[in-house]
Amino acid sequence: MNQWKRFEDMVKQIIEKEQIPGAAVAVSQDGETIYQQGFGVKDIKTSEPVTPETIFGVASITKSFTALAIMKLAEEGKLTIQDKVIHYLPELRFKELEKTEKMTIHHLLSHTTGLAPLKRKEHLINFNEHIAYLAEQELQWLGEPGSYLSYSNDSFLLLGAIIEKITGQSYQSYIQKLILEPLQMKRTTFHLEQLQQWINVSTPYVIQNGELEACPWPTLGNYAVGGGIRSNVLDLMKYGNMYIKPHERNIVKADTVAQMYRPVHQIGRNSFYGYGLQTTPAYAGVSLVEHSGNQPGVSSHFGFVPQKGLAAAVLTNVTGVRAHAIWLAAVNTALGLPLEQQRSIEPTYEATEEQLQRLTGTYRSAERGDMHIYLDGKTLKATIDNKTYTLRASDERTLVIEQLQKPIRFFFKDSNTPWAAFFGLRMLLR
Repeated sequence: MNQWKRFEDMVKQIIEKEQIPGAAVAVSQDGETIYQQGFGVKDIKTSEPVTPETIFGVASITKSFTALAIMKLAEEGKLTIQDKVIHYLPELRFKELEKTEKMTIHHLLSHTTGLAPLKRKEHLINFNEHIAYLAEQELQWLGEPGSYLSYSNDSFLLLGAIIEKITGQSYQSYIQKLILEPLQMKRTTFHLEQLQQWINVSTPYVIQNGELEACPWPTLGNYAVGGGIRSNVLDLMKYGNMYIKPHERNIVKADTVAQMYRPVHQIGRNSFYGYGLQTTPAYAGVSLVEHSGNQPGVSSHFGFVPQKGLAAAVLTNVTGVRAHAIWLAAVNTALGLPLEQQRSIEPTYEATEEQLQRLTGTYRSAERGDMHIYLDGKTLKATIDNKTYTLRASDERTLVIEQLQKPIRFFFKDSNTPWAAFFGLRMLLR
């Protein structure tokens, strides 16, 4: 069977199982697109098919654009990654002033500020307003900056404020001039009003009570710094090729690109987070460099394999589905690896009932809701976003969601009771 036919069969199975209205996939090698395909429909009412040119949200793939812009400013000598954030944003004054003064640009880029997830304030459209909001909060701290990784859209967006302060341009204008225009990403935008003028734009959906429901494009406000780009998979190939051949694109140097995906903090058995990108350095003899995205009406995944000159992107128009699984299957196909190969496999661990019992409880995130873990008879279960999952142990501090094969890592201090659980790149507090 043709290798891409097997891949397409798998995609169709995922689409059916997870109620994905539409998806687009593209893969390039050494600057040439070797695979592009649309699946499903961009709008379930009109049944118009998705094509590789269809525009979707990319959500947190945007973070790599922002990180790239910061690295460009570092390359030009306009900042250094170890600079204190308050050097550029002196008005930033968290109530814990000592921690504020320790926070660097490195911590913002790598989500290692030490802040627990915060409640989103998407109505804020001015960085000064957001800084004032942060200064007013009784923030929950995981530890000193650099001690823990916890994905933080609220601290990441401060990079946009720094870009504006240094360049004298708006954040979005700077990204447009630095990246989108030179790469001729002509169907990529931050602006919702531009989508209304374009054709072949997907309709965003969420799943409510088991049914697909159309939803408005999120306005995001200042969170656009970490999630506001709308694009298509062919434009993302132009972007991906910039990472593969930076010397040809003349935006940043190869050393700057490599620094973005250098491991900073471990997030999985074999995977690490860098600057707006995560990396699995030892995957069948190559490195996977990637980032996912999820917001109302979007599940996305983008990345590249530098040693092989490969870039790949997957965009869908529904929240909370496995775009990352489709992406890895596409990369495996291009590399000639088994379709189902994974970054890592969690081992099986026979935990005692006492070990399982101590992990039960409610773990809270101000940004994304709670995770409740409980014993149902002798079976450990979790309720997340109103969905119930079966869990198994992979070691004495790690559980695995069976249906998703996603680990939950628990953190302990002095007692037998965990104080936090690391899941979805966030530290949820017990």
